[in-house]
Amino acid sequence: MPSSKPVAPKPVLLLNGPNLNMLGVREPEKYGHATLAEVEALCVKMGQESGLTVECRQSNDEGELITWVQKARDSHAAIIINAGGYSHTSVALLDALTLTQLPIIEVHITNIHAREAFRQQSLLSQAAKAVICGCGVDGYAYAMQTAAKLLK
Repeated sequence: MPSSKPVAPKPVLLLNGPNLNMLGVREPEKYGHATLAEVEALCVKMGQESGLTVECRQSNDEGELITWVQKARDSHAAIIINAGGYSHTSVALLDALTLTQLPIIEVHITNIHAREAFRQQSLLSQAAKAVICGCGVDGYAYAMQTAAKLLK
Protein backbone atom coordinates (compact mmCIF):
# COMPACT_ATOMS: atom_id res chain seq x y z
CA MET A 1 0.00 0.00 0.00
CA PRO A 2 1.53 3.39 -0.96
CA SER A 3 2.41 5.82 1.79
CA SER A 4 0.24 8.90 2.17
CA LYS A 5 3.12 10.82 3.70
CA PRO A 6 4.98 13.26 1.46
CA VAL A 7 8.37 12.45 0.05
CA ALA A 8 10.48 15.44 1.05
CA PRO A 9 14.07 14.67 1.98
CA LYS A 10 14.67 18.41 2.23
CA PRO A 11 13.14 20.42 5.09
CA VAL A 12 10.39 22.99 4.84
CA LEU A 13 11.71 26.47 5.63
CA LEU A 14 9.49 28.48 7.99
CA LEU A 15 10.37 32.16 7.77
CA ASN A 16 8.97 34.88 10.00
CA GLY A 17 9.72 38.52 9.35
CA PRO A 18 9.90 41.70 11.37
CA ASN A 19 8.21 41.99 14.74
CA LEU A 20 7.05 38.37 14.74
CA ASN A 21 9.67 37.71 17.41
CA MET A 22 7.35 39.81 19.59
CA LEU A 23 4.36 37.45 19.30
CA GLY A 24 2.62 37.07 22.64
CA VAL A 25 3.61 40.62 23.59
CA ARG A 26 2.70 42.68 20.52
CA GLU A 27 -0.99 43.59 20.38
CA PRO A 28 -2.32 40.29 21.73
CA GLU A 29 -5.87 41.39 20.85
CA LYS A 30 -4.83 41.13 17.17
CA TYR A 31 -2.06 38.53 17.20
CA GLY A 32 -3.01 36.36 20.18
CA HIS A 33 -0.96 35.23 23.15
CA ALA A 34 1.13 32.50 21.51
CA THR A 35 4.85 33.20 21.32
CA LEU A 36 7.00 32.65 18.26
CA ALA A 37 8.60 29.68 20.02
CA GLU A 38 5.13 28.14 20.45
CA VAL A 39 4.29 28.75 16.78
CA GLU A 40 7.56 27.14 15.71
CA ALA A 41 6.95 24.14 18.00
CA LEU A 42 3.47 23.75 16.47
CA CYS A 43 4.96 23.73 12.97
CA VAL A 44 7.65 21.21 13.90
CA LYS A 45 4.99 18.93 15.45
CA MET A 46 2.71 19.26 12.42
CA GLY A 47 5.66 18.56 10.15
CA GLN A 48 6.60 15.43 12.06
CA GLU A 49 3.03 14.16 11.81
CA SER A 50 3.26 14.58 8.03
CA GLY A 51 6.77 13.17 7.64
CA LEU A 52 8.36 16.58 7.12
CA THR A 53 11.18 18.32 8.89
CA VAL A 54 10.93 22.04 9.49
CA GLU A 55 13.67 24.63 9.82
CA CYS A 56 12.48 27.79 11.61
CA ARG A 57 14.02 31.23 11.21
CA GLN A 58 13.01 34.79 12.07
CA SER A 59 14.61 38.09 11.16
CA ASN A 60 13.78 41.76 11.36
CA ASP A 61 16.23 42.33 8.48
CA GLU A 62 14.88 42.25 4.92
CA GLY A 63 18.27 41.41 3.45
CA GLU A 64 18.71 38.42 5.73
CA LEU A 65 15.27 37.07 4.76
CA ILE A 66 16.18 37.47 1.07
CA THR A 67 19.48 35.64 1.55
CA TRP A 68 17.72 32.75 3.32
CA VAL A 69 15.11 32.54 0.55
CA GLN A 70 17.79 32.48 -2.16
CA LYS A 71 19.71 29.70 -0.38
CA ALA A 72 16.49 27.70 0.10
CA ARG A 73 16.30 27.06 -3.63
CA ASP A 74 18.81 24.22 -3.32
CA SER A 75 18.34 23.16 0.29
CA HIS A 76 14.60 23.14 1.03
CA ALA A 77 11.44 21.53 -0.31
CA ALA A 78 9.05 24.45 0.31
CA ILE A 79 8.83 27.80 2.09
CA ILE A 80 6.18 28.94 4.55
CA ILE A 81 6.53 32.66 5.10
CA ASN A 82 4.96 35.34 7.23
CA ALA A 83 6.98 38.32 6.13
CA GLY A 84 5.10 40.74 8.37
CA GLY A 85 5.26 44.30 7.06
CA TYR A 86 7.59 43.27 4.23
CA SER A 87 4.66 41.43 2.67
CA HIS A 88 3.24 44.78 1.62
CA THR A 89 6.43 46.55 0.57
CA SER A 90 9.21 44.24 -0.57
CA VAL A 91 9.55 43.71 -4.30
CA ALA A 92 13.03 42.30 -3.57
CA LEU A 93 11.58 39.58 -1.33
CA LEU A 94 8.94 38.80 -3.97
CA ASP A 95 11.70 38.44 -6.57
CA ALA A 96 13.68 36.10 -4.31
CA LEU A 97 10.62 33.93 -3.61
CA THR A 98 9.80 33.74 -7.31
CA LEU A 99 13.30 32.66 -8.31
CA THR A 100 13.32 29.70 -5.91
CA GLN A 101 10.66 27.89 -7.95
CA LEU A 102 9.63 26.21 -4.68
CA PRO A 103 6.10 25.91 -3.34
CA ILE A 104 5.51 29.07 -1.29
CA ILE A 105 2.78 29.31 1.33
CA GLU A 106 2.13 32.77 2.71
CA VAL A 107 0.69 33.15 6.21
CA HIS A 108 -0.80 36.14 8.00
CA ILE A 109 -2.13 35.84 11.53
CA THR A 110 -4.72 38.56 10.99
CA ASN A 111 -7.08 39.06 8.08
CA ILE A 112 -5.05 41.56 6.09
CA HIS A 113 -8.11 42.37 3.97
CA ALA A 114 -9.89 43.78 7.02
CA ARG A 115 -6.91 45.88 8.12
CA GLU A 116 -5.58 49.30 7.13
CA ALA A 117 -5.59 49.98 3.38
CA PHE A 118 -1.79 49.70 3.11
CA ARG A 119 -1.92 46.18 4.60
CA GLN A 120 -4.68 44.88 2.36
CA GLN A 121 -2.41 43.88 -0.52
CA SER A 122 0.52 41.54 -0.23
CA LEU A 123 3.10 41.71 -2.98
CA LEU A 124 4.34 38.27 -1.96
CA SER A 125 1.02 36.61 -2.81
CA GLN A 126 2.06 36.69 -6.46
CA ALA A 127 4.70 34.03 -5.68
CA ALA A 128 2.50 31.93 -3.39
CA LYS A 129 0.74 28.66 -4.16
CA ALA A 130 -1.50 29.38 -1.17
CA VAL A 131 -2.26 32.33 1.12
CA ILE A 132 -3.69 31.79 4.59
CA CYS A 133 -4.85 34.80 6.58
CA GLY A 134 -7.13 35.61 9.46
CA CYS A 135 -6.89 32.22 11.20
CA GLY A 136 -4.64 33.35 14.02
CA VAL A 137 -1.62 31.16 14.69
CA ASP A 138 -3.69 28.17 13.52
CA GLY A 139 -2.87 29.49 10.05
CA TYR A 140 0.63 28.10 10.51
CA ALA A 141 -0.81 24.62 11.11
CA TYR A 142 -2.92 24.97 7.96
CA ALA A 143 0.21 26.06 6.09
CA MET A 144 2.03 22.92 7.24
CA GLN A 145 -0.89 20.78 6.08
CA THR A 146 -0.84 22.57 2.74
CA ALA A 147 2.91 22.05 2.38
CA ALA A 148 2.47 18.34 3.07
CA LYS A 149 -0.19 18.08 0.37
CA LEU A 150 1.88 20.02 -2.15
CA LEU A 151 4.91 17.82 -1.51
CA LYS A 152 3.09 14.45 -1.87
